[in-house]
Amino acid sequence: MDMPVVKPFRAVRPARHLAARVAALPYDVLDTEEARKIAGGNPYSFLHVEKAEIDLEPGIDLYDRRVYEKARDNLDRMIREGTLIQDEKECLYIYRLKMGEHSQTGLVATAAVDDYLNNKIKKHEHTRPDKELDRAKHIDYCNANTGPVLLAYRSRKEIDAVIARWVEENLPVYDFIADDGVGHTVWLVDDSRVIKELIASFAHVDSFYIADGHHRCAAAARVALLRREAKGSYSGGEEFNYFLAGIFPDAQLKIMDYNRVVKDLNGLTPEEFLKKVAEKFDVEACPGSAPFKPRQKNTFGMYLQNRWYKLVAREEITKELKSVDSLDVSILQNNILGPILGIKDPRSDRRIDFVGGIRGPEELERRVQEGMAVAFALFPTTVEEVMSIADAGEVMPPKSTWFEPKLRSGLFIHLLD
Repeated sequence: MDMPVVKPFRAVRPARHLAARVAALPYDVLDTEEARKIAGGNPYSFLHVEKAEIDLEPGIDLYDRRVYEKARDNLDRMIREGTLIQDEKECLYIYRLKMGEHSQTGLVATAAVDDYLNNKIKKHEHTRPDKELDRAKHIDYCNANTGPVLLAYRSRKEIDAVIARWVEENLPVYDFIADDGVGHTVWLVDDSRVIKELIASFAHVDSFYIADGHHRCAAAARVALLRREAKGSYSGGEEFNYFLAGIFPDAQLKIMDYNRVVKDLNGLTPEEFLKKVAEKFDVEACPGSAPFKPRQKNTFGMYLQNRWYKLVAREEITKELKSVDSLDVSILQNNILGPILGIKDPRSDRRIDFVGGIRGPEELERRVQEGMAVAFALFPTTVEEVMSIADAGEVMPPKSTWFEPKLRSGLFIHLLD
């Protein structure tokens, strides 16, 4: 089986002295007001491209054509003014992120749309049509992939060795700590011999796995297919046939918990709800006020009426489970959220919301104290579980994984022509 394509490209990226001011969190982890607050007073923030509604009238429909036009205009302006500069030759980029004691180092390159279409780049989530169309319009109007897709691969020592040698022998082009404390360091790989060596080191990688960015990836493929159709004929070498990717070894990736909050108890009193939960879980009220954070699979934290409970799924409901059904997110869905709380489709049900583990259990407490009825803290899904499910061609429940730290937008942009 051929390896998935790893292709160098001419990145559009920040002038060295502006990198820290340009770099921004991904569009899909911030709402409009958060983005407006963060970008306020910073004309260089890439949120002016990724969340362009912040520069338009409050309350504008996020899918309004003017939002996409504003994103394009802001990107063009940042290039015109020299905030963003395109490299003169095709390069690869080494990108290291450091959050506390955790560090991960990967490669930024372009990956092939055809590898996505042929399942060499494997998926583990369904996309939502409206979100996919939104990203496709954003890519098409901007004529660029403005945010990287996080791809994982099963770690290989030969890849690590080539990257480590370049990092040791060369100075970074960017090295800064963002406002949230995450460090970002980038090395430019512009030596054609080393580029070939890096690409060759992926020879035994059979597949990439979408870790984060299913909508960005699907949207890039959609735009490529539209442009192929519009051209009538294409060589395959056109830039629109590739998309921006951060490619990292699985052993270095960190998945955090992705927790749930529910608006009501589906007509039950708290006592009735607890009684139903206890039919399939061992329920233990936690002493004191400290949050309960699960430390192993099949264990859950539950915050109800300002009190934490420890839930342990009984063996009778876990012993025969395989693949997707064995995930903690599935156990919670299939035994509490669905049958007890009446949430049949968490993808569309407005009674449920999802909270990334980076916000901590305090955010779950806050949401319940402000009106939600109950919150659940989960043990994180593992990277191996993600890849095994993708290998089997199966799909995980929505909001199963929260990867941290997040790749920043604005450090690398891939133009489509």
